[in-house]
Amino acid sequence: MSRRSTTLRAAALAALLLLAIGAAPVLACGGLIGPNGAVNLLRTTTLAGYHDGEEHYVTAFQFAGGGGAFGSLTPLPGVPSKVEKGGDWTLQRLILETEPVPQALRLSAESAAGDGAEVLMEVRIDALDVTVLRGGADEVGSWAKDNGFRLPPDAPEVLAFYAERSPIFLAAVFDADAAAERGQAFGDGTPVHVTIPTDNPWVPLRILALGKTGEERVEADVYLLNDQRPALLPAPTGDNGLTLLNDEPASESLLADLQSDQGMGWVPNSAWLTKVRIDASASQLAFDLAIDASGAGSPSYVDAGLVVPSPGLTSNEALRLILGLGMIVLGVGGLLLLVRWRPSSVAA
Repeated sequence: MSRRSTTLRAAALAALLLLAIGAAPVLACGGLIGPNGAVNLLRTTTLAGYHDGEEHYVTAFQFAGGGGAFGSLTPLPGVPSKVEKGGDWTLQRLILETEPVPQALRLSAESAAGDGAEVLMEVRIDALDVTVLRGGADEVGSWAKDNGFRLPPDAPEVLAFYAERSPIFLAAVFDADAAAERGQAFGDGTPVHVTIPTDNPWVPLRILALGKTGEERVEADVYLLNDQRPALLPAPTGDNGLTLLNDEPASESLLADLQSDQGMGWVPNSAWLTKVRIDASASQLAFDLAIDASGAGSPSYVDAGLVVPSPGLTSNEALRLILGLGMIVLGVGGLLLLVRWRPSSVAA
């Protein structure tokens, strides 16, 4: 890469970073929580990358001024092996690749969760306190209450929705007072990179509607980076609140830029880039985004929240069992019809 192109790219990234900070603070794919009720936020942006059996979940929390503490609660598919500060511009570079002029759409959210849960990991990242929890819906909800967060009425149902599939949650609390003491200005972001060993990644979406009702809007951008083209469930159709905006091999320049950012050495030299935009009503967003990154084309119905997990059965095994029982029923029904039909045909 020439020195001039490197300078131009750096300038473009810097300009985009300023634009993104001024127009669209990004937070995790989690329900926003606050001790003083609702907290205003803008469109969320998240990268869920998957390579060598690990999901890399990258998001950012931005200082929005004011005081006190606020943050989010994010369901995870498994216990993280690492929680660390993320790169400075990974999300901005993804936005630049797919949306040269990012548009921010305002939304407000209210959410919570907290006690009795097992604390697996605690990490301080700048003014952000990150806690990895393991527990059921009641335990995680109690933990949130004990840590000063108010729960919206739908919290028990939403937490139970996730705890049935994975008892692991990530609570991130942004201390605005500490941010101010550190000299962080309005819009300064704290990127977080969570590495999770898992068979297949999934992205929590329903949690974004925590504290919302009816036709209140949920808006988010999710970037997926996989070794090959992934199969998604539900498939983005537009009418289900999910729209597929990008579905193509990642450019060499994008991968090179991502690899050069902090903690992004896991990014492969070739990958498939997918961008899904979420623009749904709270009542519509009753599912998560399941991903089959293996190329088999069979994303998990359980991971998508469309099937309740059964003990001892994977979601695909449960689906095959249902289909098998259906075939048996159809076969028995056909045999009975044949038995009833043959005597009448002989008599004729």
